[in-house]
Amino acid sequence: MPLTDTIILVFTILGSLALFLYGMKLMSESLQRLSGDRLRTIFASIASNPVRAIISGTIVTGIIQSSSAVTVMLVSFVNAGLFTLSQALGIMMGANIGTTVTAWLVTYFGFHLEFSVILLPLAGLSLPLLFLRSTRNKAVGEFILGFVMLFLGLQFMKNALPEVTADSAMVTYISGLSDNGTLSLLLFTGIGLAITLIIQSSSATIALTMVMCHNGWISYDAAAAMVLGENIGTTITANIAAIVANRAARRLAVGHSLFNIFGVIWMLAFFSFFTSLSAKTAELITGSSPYSNAEAVP
Repeated sequence: MPLTDTIILVFTILGSLALFLYGMKLMSESLQRLSGDRLRTIFASIASNPVRAIISGTIVTGIIQSSSAVTVMLVSFVNAGLFTLSQALGIMMGANIGTTVTAWLVTYFGFHLEFSVILLPLAGLSLPLLFLRSTRNKAVGEFILGFVMLFLGLQFMKNALPEVTADSAMVTYISGLSDNGTLSLLLFTGIGLAITLIIQSSSATIALTMVMCHNGWISYDAAAAMVLGENIGTTITANIAAIVANRAARRLAVGHSLFNIFGVIWMLAFFSFFTSLSAKTAELITGSSPYSNAEAVP
């Protein structure tokens, strides 16, 4: 690929990611404004029980579409003395589950449905709401607009990455990286970690990983390893927020990191088992295996 085309491709992908990220930010912030202080009330009422704390963290994160927003809120709540460390850790564990809802939404709407046709009409629907005086109506309009921008960014990303053939130089190079066993897994995990540290959003990097795998740029196993690294990279947001917080809040941020790091370590130890299990499950649901059909990857 000529240098000029490569530069254009890189900036097109970056622009698509920026649109995706800003859409997610708009969705998350508008939902937080709609919920107001009720989030803290919900957390406080059910955080005393570890199981309820995990469930509440899962549900709230699934609704507001951002584990980073939830973890930063938790750091501030612990810093203010509203939650104990153990209560907040339960909610944070649930947030790690709830954040996967974004990936499912991206998969379903971005890959399985021709959703782009209604995105611009949706943006038009949000326009009058943005100019209303009511804060609630504005928040609804921003949520719709954020939803549109998120999936437009994904669409641009899918269109920007050209599909590659099995004998292309890209596949040959990546196949060489993938043939080193455990070292390859660690390499792709590190790549996922590094990208997430830069972008500051695991949802965006997981969407990018899905698109790359869907277009044949990386293998299914490589994509799975990258997703593991992205789960570690996403903890950086809470650690940054905790720098100026008290000791309990800093311990919460460290606990979040350790939870994800140990989760990735034991997943890597049984990597082949879990990837084959997920592939068989996907084959059972979709009728095709991600190892043989890139369409089944997301």
